[in-house]
Amino acid sequence: MADPGALPILVTGGAGFIGSNFVRQWLAEESSPIVNLDKLSYAGNLDSLADLAADRRYRFVHGDICDRRLVSGLLAEVRPRAIVHFAAESHVDRSIDEAAAFLETNVVGTFRLLDAALGYWESTGRAALFRFLQISTDEVFGSLGPEGRFAETSPYAPNSPYSASKAAADHFARAYHRTYGLPVIVTRCTNNYGPRQFPEKLVPLTILNALEGRPLPVYGDGRNIRDWIHVEDHCRAIRCVLERGGPGETYNIGADCPRTNLQVVETICGQVDRLRPQPAGGSCRRLIAFVRDRPGHDRRYAIDAAKIRRELGWTPREDFETGIERTVKWYMEHAEWVDGVRSGRYRQRQGLRDQGRNLSG
Repeated sequence: MADPGALPILVTGGAGFIGSNFVRQWLAEESSPIVNLDKLSYAGNLDSLADLAADRRYRFVHGDICDRRLVSGLLAEVRPRAIVHFAAESHVDRSIDEAAAFLETNVVGTFRLLDAALGYWESTGRAALFRFLQISTDEVFGSLGPEGRFAETSPYAPNSPYSASKAAADHFARAYHRTYGLPVIVTRCTNNYGPRQFPEKLVPLTILNALEGRPLPVYGDGRNIRDWIHVEDHCRAIRCVLERGGPGETYNIGADCPRTNLQVVETICGQVDRLRPQPAGGSCRRLIAFVRDRPGHDRRYAIDAAKIRRELGWTPREDFETGIERTVKWYMEHAEWVDGVRSGRYRQRQGLRDQGRNLSG
């Protein structure tokens, strides 16, 4: 019998921000192979994984989770011990303008992936080892008042097309566990930041604009509060859930780092001022520009991550200030990656449909 620890895992959306950091961490700290299935939509960037292409434990497959035949065939070939489902459209502003894409990928895609996973799992004799991890977000809970935190049992109340699509995907994941017994685990995380994040998001946008002396847009009055976690801490939490989490369980993941959007921008400005002082002196805080608020902008998120700490022993390693410092340095030191995204060259380089070895062994 094969060593279960040597069996591969399948990640979806592994060329995106969180997914690519997870793939990199997995290969650095785990021994088993990993297969990355990614559609390579606008936020999927193989440049984030280019240095891993020669690793014999890594395989990239270009494909869409909505393609049931492709997914079923890949599962039958690879025979993974787990699916870690990152693939999603994730930018709230885009969901307001293009809600249909979020319905297709986040809801239909998750449904088809679950259905293919169920068929595969049943074909293995309902292997007890198998897990399906649904990677979700605290945004499914909607907006909090000035007090309290989201618990695993908090009711869903999504307020944007993005969060509504993720809530629907979570409901399908839960239903596949309750109805068919598929060993699903759902994780819901707070706002991530760190290296390789698409520059439309608050943290990288602010870093890059500050470095270039451009305006730093802040929605509304800047007092919307989010709970922030470094992406590497999130990835470690997912690995912890994969190793020790129970089927049918849900786990909130957060680092207890609540900050207003304005505080986030000001913290970044402080690091940029220190690491790259302005020639004429002064602070890049002068570049802060308050702009019209987005529709349906949730006022506050905060998450209670006591369960994963208590039951699985996970704790974050990075605090917000040191994490932001590391992130600013990464973007300063990786101008080529940034330029590839901004210019669109990363899209031109993504022509291969399948890279790597057959890992089904």
